[in-house]
Amino acid sequence: MESINVIKGYGKVNPLDDHSNPPANHRRRRSRIIAVSLVVFLTLIIAALIAALIHESATESDEPEPSQLASNSAEHLKTVCSVTRYPDSCFSSISPLNSPPSNNPLSFFNLSLHASVLEVSSLKNLLTVPTAEPAMKDCAELFDDAASQLQRSAELICVGSGEKALTEMKISDLQTWISAAMTDQETCLDGLAETGSSALDEFKLKVQKSQEYMSNTLAILNNIQSLFDKFGLTMP
Repeated sequence: MESINVIKGYGKVNPLDDHSNPPANHRRRRSRIIAVSLVVFLTLIIAALIAALIHESATESDEPEPSQLASNSAEHLKTVCSVTRYPDSCFSSISPLNSPPSNNPLSFFNLSLHASVLEVSSLKNLLTVPTAEPAMKDCAELFDDAASQLQRSAELICVGSGEKALTEMKISDLQTWISAAMTDQETCLDGLAETGSSALDEFKLKVQKSQEYMSNTLAILNNIQSLFDKFGLTMP
């Protein structure tokens, strides 16, 4: 009988010797490890998000507000116009065109030149009206030439990528053409004065603005290098 009982008991495992299920304290330890890992992981994610938000906020705060840009640009424009004979007309002619605001002397020169082109072209159109006075006909031709000289100047500084906007040769050409446009206007007024034209006084008032604009443009060009140096910029 005893041998039978031994045989019946063969192959049975004592529940106390069964290690297939870990003890309860092992399960609790594993749960704690998982919980701690999750907490650390979530903490890292939150920290990364906070750091990103702080960086974005700092970046935005470093960017000047549009009003600040406009204010800085206006101060730079005053500095540029201070080298001209007519700083008030310089500022008033460039400021409305300065959008978006710029602090670059070359941009201010371009805008001053553009204002000159617009003003001279407007006067040229006035002179296309048929008139009996030979002196006015001469003025029409002179203003047509002046407009062409200024247009050539504007085209010269329109450069492609990698091309220098201003070289010594370009500056020399610009000085020549802008000066020639100014001479055309003076020749027109001299001709009207010599003939005793009744249109002299009225036309002289109209020409004065364009004369100031071109004088300002030439003055900015003549001082362009020193303006770049003053602003701490490299001339393109």
